[in-house]
Amino acid sequence: MVHLASVPNDKAANAPLVKGMENLKLEPNNGEDEVTASVYGSRFAAECLPMHEMPENEMPKEIAYRMIRDDLSLDGNPMLNLASFVTTYMEEEVEKLMAEALPKNFIDYEEYPQTADIQNRCVSMIARMFNAPTHDEDENAMGTSTVGSSEAIMLGTLAMKKRWQNKRKAAGKDYSKPNIVMNSAVQVCWEKAARYFEVDERYVFCTEDRYVIDPAEAVNLVDENTIGICAIIGTTYTGEYEDVKAINDLLVEKNIDCPIHVDAASGGFVAPFVVPNLPWDFRLEKVISINVSGHKYGLVYPGVGWVVWRSPEYLPKELVFNINYLGADQASFTLNFSKGASQVIGQYYQMIRLGKHGYRSIMLNLTRTSDYLASALENLGFLIMSKKGGEGLPLVAFRLNPKDQHHFDEFAVAHHLRERGWVVPAYTMAPHSDKLKLMRVVVREDFSRARCDTLIADIKLAMESLKQMDKSTVEHHTKHVNKHHTSSGKSKVNNEHYKGEKHSLQGKTGKTHAVC
Repeated sequence: MVHLASVPNDKAANAPLVKGMENLKLEPNNGEDEVTASVYGSRFAAECLPMHEMPENEMPKEIAYRMIRDDLSLDGNPMLNLASFVTTYMEEEVEKLMAEALPKNFIDYEEYPQTADIQNRCVSMIARMFNAPTHDEDENAMGTSTVGSSEAIMLGTLAMKKRWQNKRKAAGKDYSKPNIVMNSAVQVCWEKAARYFEVDERYVFCTEDRYVIDPAEAVNLVDENTIGICAIIGTTYTGEYEDVKAINDLLVEKNIDCPIHVDAASGGFVAPFVVPNLPWDFRLEKVISINVSGHKYGLVYPGVGWVVWRSPEYLPKELVFNINYLGADQASFTLNFSKGASQVIGQYYQMIRLGKHGYRSIMLNLTRTSDYLASALENLGFLIMSKKGGEGLPLVAFRLNPKDQHHFDEFAVAHHLRERGWVVPAYTMAPHSDKLKLMRVVVREDFSRARCDTLIADIKLAMESLKQMDKSTVEHHTKHVNKHHTSSGKSKVNNEHYKGEKHSLQGKTGKTHAVC
């Protein structure tokens, strides 16, 4: 998900970083240091990097590389970013393969037929991992790679809507008011899918002690205009697996013709290896499509996702375009066209390099580490909101115990950890949970037990420091951090024109969307 950038006007673009510097005159450069033995002896080291308009002239490649590299060094360390599910480690061999594939346009099947076949192999492996019905000669599952789970969810929503519309048209009924049922803790891409494709949202709201969808309430929200129910395998806040089987069984029991799309963005590469007997996938008859993010626990750098349909019945023909482009006939169902081949090749490498045993070993190790961290935080007085023992994703969601009556909140703890380099986010929970606050640590492949111990020590230090501060000092520090939330003060991510919207769950309720 990319933020919407605002193009500054000339006055803002030319404003000095520090007021009063407008008329400063430095000794002019006469060009004698255009090329030197050192990057930092060149004139470029004494000039601002272009920010708003492309420069007239070139700069040497070594200097461009070093200037940008230095600029990026101000970013955080990805390995200490415990907010994100996104993969931050891959082996050197696969990095070489992915780099070699950078010039390949994945959509050009004629020129790169082997790359296209590698995608097909990945789709087949993933469909079988999700127990697609491959034994029936009259059925065949199908799927495609996407740019992350956001595109996959868009495609899944489109397919459900079009199938519903076709059935309504055939019956001579109104097809203008589709709706979709989902948990209010969904990732924001579900809100986008509903809004962009004009589908009404019907939410099953969380409570103070339930953070997943209630199956009975979800089924009760279904009517003749419902295109489907979204169930999540690994919610972004607490990592819990929603009870897909209970939803499926209620639909069957009540003879309701409503499909289920499973958003397994985070859990699709975890559940099959940690809890293989948990029924949530194509083993359930009402599950007709599943998405998963390869760049999360699929262990590939961003961004690659996958979506699989049980059979052609659930992917209407009119959404698929048979085209002849760049020399080959191809069937296409995507929201974009050109894209790089690197991530698909990276996914194939991981699946054949690790195999089921390798994925199982990694996911079980992550589960052990998350359980260890949860136990340590419990002993420090935190309340644990996530599941242990593999019943959810390998993450730890936790909050301060209100009984301790701290004069600081979870956001203050997060700010202190940021000063030590850690990104451990705090969130306001989904609506109807009494504005519950929580923190979340995502345990990824490169989060070792040793690094976990360092985090625990820094959490202890943060708590001790906050306890020694009085309430007014904590509040002042929090306000200061919120006002100056970027490290340099130069980057303004939020577009002022769109502040204060009231159409999203965040705008309506104050819910903060958890980072994926």
